[in-house]
Amino acid sequence: MTTTELVNAALATVIDPEIRRPITDLGMVKSVQIDDGRATITVLLTISGCPMRDEITSRVTNAVIEVPGITSVDVLLDVMSDEQRTALRDSLQGPQRDIPFSRPGSLTKVFAIASGKGGVGKSSITANLAAALAVEGLSVGVVDADIYGHSIPRMLGVTGLPHQVEGMIMPPEAHGIRVISMLPFKRGGVSEPVAFRGPMLHRALNQFLADVWWGDLDILLLDLPPGTGDIAISVAQLLPTAELIVVTTPQAAAAEVAVRAGMLAQQTHSRVAGVIENMSGVPCPHCGEPMDLFGVGGGSMVSEELSAQLGTNVPLLGRVPFDVRLREGGDSGMPLVLSDPEAPAAAALISMAQELAGKKRGLAGLSLGITPAAKG
Repeated sequence: MTTTELVNAALATVIDPEIRRPITDLGMVKSVQIDDGRATITVLLTISGCPMRDEITSRVTNAVIEVPGITSVDVLLDVMSDEQRTALRDSLQGPQRDIPFSRPGSLTKVFAIASGKGGVGKSSITANLAAALAVEGLSVGVVDADIYGHSIPRMLGVTGLPHQVEGMIMPPEAHGIRVISMLPFKRGGVSEPVAFRGPMLHRALNQFLADVWWGDLDILLLDLPPGTGDIAISVAQLLPTAELIVVTTPQAAAAEVAVRAGMLAQQTHSRVAGVIENMSGVPCPHCGEPMDLFGVGGGSMVSEELSAQLGTNVPLLGRVPFDVRLREGGDSGMPLVLSDPEAPAAAALISMAQELAGKKRGLAGLSLGITPAAKG
C-alpha cells in the first residue's frame, strides 16, 4: 500500500466522539496531502463552533502519526456546507424523522422509570442505573422526561450543551451517557419555570425522541415525572415497547401511590418490568442494628399488588439501602455507583442494572418476517 492509502486506512479508525462512527464514513475528511513525510489532513466539522474540535484534532493526529513514513501531522479544520450537513443528517436519520426506538426492527431496550409521588429518589435511581449500565460497556441514553422538574443534568454532571446539525440535535454526554433535558433549551437557566400544557409536553417529548441523534443505543432510560399524567401517557403512545420500572420507598403510603403508577400499564397496554424499593433499612452508625427509617415492605407490597392486578409477574428488582451519598452524588454529578461501587446501595443498583442489561426484549413491535402462504 502507498503512504496515502495507509493514511486513509488510519483515518478510517478515527471515531467521531459524538456520532461514534468513523469520520471517513461521515464525509468529514475533505483532503489528505503528504509531502516528504508531512501529512496535512483537512477535516470538515459539522458546525464552526463544534465542541469536539480539539478531541477530533487529537484523534486524527494520534492515528496518522503512527503510519510508517509519516513524521508530522497538521490538521486543518473546515466546516461542512449546508448540502453536506443535509446529506449527513439524511444518512443518519433518513429524510423522514421518526422515533428510532419505535421502529419494528429496533433492538434498544427502553425503560421508563416511574413513581407514584415525588421524593422517592426516582431520578437518583435513574442516574445510577444509567452509570452502572455504561460501566458494563453498554451504549446508554437518558431522556429527562420530567419537563417541569428536570434534574438529570446535575445528577450526571452534564455540563455540555446540545448543538444542531440541520435540525438534528447532538446531545451532550457525561460518564459515557448521552443525555437530553429541558434545561439547555431554557434561556433563563435552571431557575426558569416551564409553563407547558399537555400538547406542548407531548411535543417536547417527541422532539427529544425523534430529533435527537441517539446513535445505536443498547438501553434508553426515561426519567418520568411522578404520577400518571400527560408525559406517562405520551411515553406509552410514542414508545409502545417501553417497559415501566416503578420506584417506591418502604413506606405504606408511598407504596399505595406507586401501585397506581404501575396500574397505568393496564390502560396503556404497557409492561411493568419490575419494582425498585429505595431508601430501605440502613445500619445504625453506632450499634450496627438495622434502622427502618421509612418503614418496611413497600417494595414487596407494590410487586405483589401489581402482579395480582395485572395478572403477570412483576418482580421486586431489589432494595436500595438508604445512603446519604446517593444524594451527595446527585448534587456533585458523580453517581455513587462510580464513586464507591462497593457501597451496599451502589452494589444493589449495579446488580439491578446487570439484570436489566441481561433482560431479553419482548417480541412486541418486532417483525418476525412471516408472511401468509399463498393459496393454491
